[in-house]
Amino acid sequence: MSDAHKSDLLLVVVTLFAAISWMFSKESVLLMPPLMFMAARFLIAGAVLTLFAHRSLLALSLDQLRRSVGVGLVFGTAMTCWVMGLFYGKSLGEGAFLTSLGVVIVPIIARLVFREAQPPSTWLAIPIAVAGLALLSLKNGFRPEAGQIFFVMAATIFALYFTLNTRAANQRTVVNRLGKTVEKQRVPALPLTAIALLTVGLFTLVESAILEEWQPTLSEPAPLLIWWVLASAVIGTAGRFLIQTFAQSLSANSHGVVILVLEPVWVALFAAAWFGETMTSIQLAGCGLIFTALIVNRWTVLSKVIKEKLRSRKTT
Repeated sequence: MSDAHKSDLLLVVVTLFAAISWMFSKESVLLMPPLMFMAARFLIAGAVLTLFAHRSLLALSLDQLRRSVGVGLVFGTAMTCWVMGLFYGKSLGEGAFLTSLGVVIVPIIARLVFREAQPPSTWLAIPIAVAGLALLSLKNGFRPEAGQIFFVMAATIFALYFTLNTRAANQRTVVNRLGKTVEKQRVPALPLTAIALLTVGLFTLVESAILEEWQPTLSEPAPLLIWWVLASAVIGTAGRFLIQTFAQSLSANSHGVVILVLEPVWVALFAAAWFGETMTSIQLAGCGLIFTALIVNRWTVLSKVIKEKLRSRKTT
């Protein structure tokens, strides 16, 4: 098996890990305060990755460390909105599709904030995604539920996080306040992820200490609760990011994002099997439109992948 094929297969595993983490997380927030859960999940996951990244962490410059923490703070804000959506939301499948809107919003953020040019497919995907979002809200007469609002907020902030994370992970030239051209050194993926996860953990820990009641949860931690938290931290967070980082190192192609849009599909299927969730026909249509928007948004990359596969078959 070639490295490219290994990368594709591992990225499919990443989407499965991400989807199953939704189940672990939902089980956890049913037994403990949501922000406390996020703090435990990300502090454990960050500590696990730090074991692998301790040498590269010591080699980071002050600027690299600052940018990594900045990425983590944005990530922490997004995860706060996400877990509150998970806490208040009534459908995991619906929440996964709403959160996946972040993939569509990424190029909008890149264009408006960083003035990056975008292909026409991006602007075609936006109205399709908005139509899907409208269908998901029709049952309330265009009055979205609290869970839906939190998921859409999370998707928007995730888009900013994805953009900042990409810029931190790649070397680039910038002009500082004094008008001088400065080279921003890339932050290696593993220490960047470790710092970001630890920052999310500390960020949500402070939020939890201020906003939530700890005593009932900490006095009698159920063995099942401990299992859900550990599974979410080790499998759904640390394991997922480690595999994703390794998969991306095997292939220089950027079509991984196309594979990652499988996540909301897996979540919907797992939620149906795990919690017995069902969706109305209108909700299914809304999810279908959002998934279509994801594909349209990445059509340029997807078409290249298809052409490469066809060429490789012809040569063999």
